[in-house]
Amino acid sequence: MTSFNPATPLGYSDVPPGHVASVVTCLEMRAKPDAPAVRLPEGVTIVPMNRTDLNAYRVLFRKIGADWLWYSRLIMTDAELAMTLSDPGVEAFVIRDENDNIGLLELDFRKPGSCELVFLGLVAGATGKGLGRALMSFAIERAWSRPIERLWVHTCTFDSPAALPFYVRSGFTPFAFKVEVQPDPRLTGHLALGAAPQVPMISANQ
Repeated sequence: MTSFNPATPLGYSDVPPGHVASVVTCLEMRAKPDAPAVRLPEGVTIVPMNRTDLNAYRVLFRKIGADWLWYSRLIMTDAELAMTLSDPGVEAFVIRDENDNIGLLELDFRKPGSCELVFLGLVAGATGKGLGRALMSFAIERAWSRPIERLWVHTCTFDSPAALPFYVRSGFTPFAFKVEVQPDPRLTGHLALGAAPQVPMISANQ
């Protein structure tokens, strides 16, 4: 009797060389949590981002997200990024510690009745200090100040392992899985080759 040994096991999908794949978890919040607001520590502020300074946006985006392979804003052209940030339905904020930019928050209200928490992140040196809870508290208050019925967010297996439990503790409920396959941003030049060393890099030449 010959056993069946497929090249690709059942349920698997091949990922082309030069690409990366992640499992995305989508979460939603259908009502504002009944919880007190969490204050920012003294000296830390949240201010609207300068929507016209695309370079400053990309620098902060890369500083926060390079370790987790954030790339979606880096592959945008100047025109595409400017159009997104200048849209009145998009709100972007910078978290500042004295004179240093240490975090990013972006909310997207462009779909009626809904808000997407697009980005919420802190630079490496600012994590583990309770800032994330205060930033999420601000995001929730800001989102539900509008006439929405749903606040949602997605995270993936490239993100910090703490991200998904943090969203659940904040009041979000998972509702869908997706698989994302994209060219590896380290191989396209959008991120440094040494970014996110925990994620294997398989080039097309291997």
